[in-house]
Order: sequence, then C-alpha cells, then structure tokens
Amino acid sequence: MSVPRLAARRWHLALQPHILLTGRPGCGKTTVIRRLAELLPKQSVAGFYTDEIRVAGQREGFRATTLAGGSCVLAHIQHRGRQRVGRYGVDVAAFEQLVLPELTRPCALLLIDEVGKMECFSARFVDAVQRRLDSDIPIVATVAISGTGLIAEVKRRADVEIWDVTMENRDELPRRLAARSGPTP
Repeated sequence: MSVPRLAARRWHLALQPHILLTGRPGCGKTTVIRRLAELLPKQSVAGFYTDEIRVAGQREGFRATTLAGGSCVLAHIQHRGRQRVGRYGVDVAAFEQLVLPELTRPCALLLIDEVGKMECFSARFVDAVQRRLDSDIPIVATVAISGTGLIAEVKRRADVEIWDVTMENRDELPRRLAARSGPTP
C-alpha cells in the first residue's frame, strides 16, 4: 500500500527537521511515540516501539513491537547471546527480522523507539536508520541521553530537532507532534 504523495509532502514540510525525543529512563518517551501513532491515520505511519517484559513486577527483558502488529523479544535475562547490555542478552537476529522490513515500509512518517544501545548492536539497523534519515521521509525517534556511534551521530545532524521529554510535558507532546502535520488525510 502506498502513501498518497500529498500526505507525504505535508509531513515533509511540517516535520523537517526530524525530531528526536530524549529524556531520562521512565520519563515517557515510548508513551509519546505510541500515543502519536494512535493520533495519526494508520496507513500514514510505520515504525516500532519497545517496552519492558515484566514478570511478577520484575523486569526480565524488552520487547519490540511494530506498528503493523508484529513483535519479538529484543533482550532478555535468559538470552545467552554475545551482545549484552547489563544482565540482558540482546537477540539481534530476531530484532532485525522484525524491524528492518518496518523501516522500509512506505509511509508519510516513520516512528522509531528507540535509537539505543541494544538496537545499535545491529549494523543493519544502524544502516537502515541512516538511510531513512537521509531520505525525504520525516522521522520522530527516541534516542538515549548519552551514547556513542549512531546515538551521538543522530544528535549532531543539522536536520534534527531535539525535544526533551519530561513527566510534565509527555502528555502534551503527542498532540503537539500530530498538530505539526496539519489536517490528517
């Protein structure tokens, strides 16, 4: 399914530069991405978000979910992969299989949650994000407060705006972002 050119052009004009959402862990960055996706026509957005896997109140890992509805375990305490963040083993292959097609799906706006250490273990993810940032499709992405590689690179780009997400502003940000698109198709 292709996105109408008018919708893509409106997003391009309204959301350039790309917008990076940053803030402390738990401040609501993922909530902003999810609520923004809910406010927009489903056929106009693509992307993914990550959330915690909790068992009996304890965090055991992280799940990636695409806006098209697929999901996978991104990282888990029981995953014995080579790439690790703290006590979590990152399943790069499962992440790539799920997310890479979503990053190339036709859309008027791409939502990425997040550009973080776990996701950046995938060289293919890093390459796909760099290519999409260089395309004419605007991106709203969450990004870690600190980091090297792609995390630092995206923040240095001349075509990005960095918005700080806080507990105080997280409820208003999805509406502000959606309003920048003008009337929805």
